[in-house]
Amino acid sequence: MKKALMLLTTAAVLTGSATLAQADVTRHALVGSTFPIARAVEVPGKQTLVFHSGMTPDPAKPDAPKFSPEYWGDTKAQTLSVLAKTKASVESMGLSMGDAVKMTVFLVGPTPGAPMDFAGMMEGYTQFFGTKDQPKLPARSAVQVAGLAAPGMLVEIEIVFARP
Repeated sequence: MKKALMLLTTAAVLTGSATLAQADVTRHALVGSTFPIARAVEVPGKQTLVFHSGMTPDPAKPDAPKFSPEYWGDTKAQTLSVLAKTKASVESMGLSMGDAVKMTVFLVGPTPGAPMDFAGMMEGYTQFFGTKDQPKLPARSAVQVAGLAAPGMLVEIEIVFARP
């Protein structure tokens, strides 16, 4: 009798674990808003999280004077470059941009002392998130920083992905 009970308990635990491992990521929408980020994202405990390092842009015009605004491009161009590089990187790992659950965006003002170009970042961001082809939205923070790895860089983005 004890063995049968133990076997049933073990089977129930294993079945529950299998169900949990297959559970979907839950994305909570912002209340009363169409802004393209999630209010929160829940990842079941058995899913693997992939912490992707921050990515910076490739030069928009490599023949322009090094580190000039033309060399890197504006905030939108840099955001598009960063997200395209990130997409290629995660796809090589069997992930997609739809697997993004948390994003941190670091922005530098386009000129010394200027505020960050949040609108420019959003123009690039919304080409990868909240689209008809890729509607999933990560939880996201965007912060202004004093500088990045190279002069003239305006955008760095790091993302956490949940492996399906």
